[in-house]
Amino acid sequence: AAPGPRSYTTLRDEAVKLFNSLQQLESERDPVPLMQGVLQTCLDLPPLVDEIYCQLVKQTTEPPAPGGQGDLHYWQLLTCMSCTFLPSPPVLRFLRFHLDRTENRFPASEMAKYACFIREALGKTKGRECVPSLEEILVLMQRQEMICTVHCPGAPACSVAISSHTTAEEVAQELVSRLGLSQSPNLFALYEQSRRREQPVGSATLLADVLTRFE
Repeated sequence: AAPGPRSYTTLRDEAVKLFNSLQQLESERDPVPLMQGVLQTCLDLPPLVDEIYCQLVKQTTEPPAPGGQGDLHYWQLLTCMSCTFLPSPPVLRFLRFHLDRTENRFPASEMAKYACFIREALGKTKGRECVPSLEEILVLMQRQEMICTVHCPGAPACSVAISSHTTAEEVAQELVSRLGLSQSPNLFALYEQSRRREQPVGSATLLADVLTRFE
């Protein structure tokens, strides 16, 4: 099921719970649900976003086993954070310094590849309506794109590669080009359809958020 409403205690208590979750993440065999839980808490309680960024920078600085499974789990959550939330300017500067330092110390390593991906994501992230779906987290852990299937009237279904930052307008424009409709006077939009309703997707809506709602 998609993440639903939660009940929270004080920010201090929730910060402690998140810290405990991060400790658990290091040895978790299936880290994806735990990562989504951390992201959902940050979405519901925005003051904790900076706290988690700072904790993840701390955990990925001088780790006991650089590039080990536990270290990479932290980098993977940091990747998901960077595609979902922007930290405050002071924390963003601190984070960018950490990314530069990692790339300089461990060139061509998995950590450096995550650092490069995160830097690029931070330049595109504007905030999310929903946390990443389980599928999106899985592809972000591999620094890959998702494949979205769009059903077009009178044409075969089209598969489109999207990132966490791809908007409905960008996908619609790509499909118009693929279908040879660039010269058509008609307007085109994407619709999301469930068993109960069908509604247009706003042009600026992130497709990743739409997929999370369907998860």
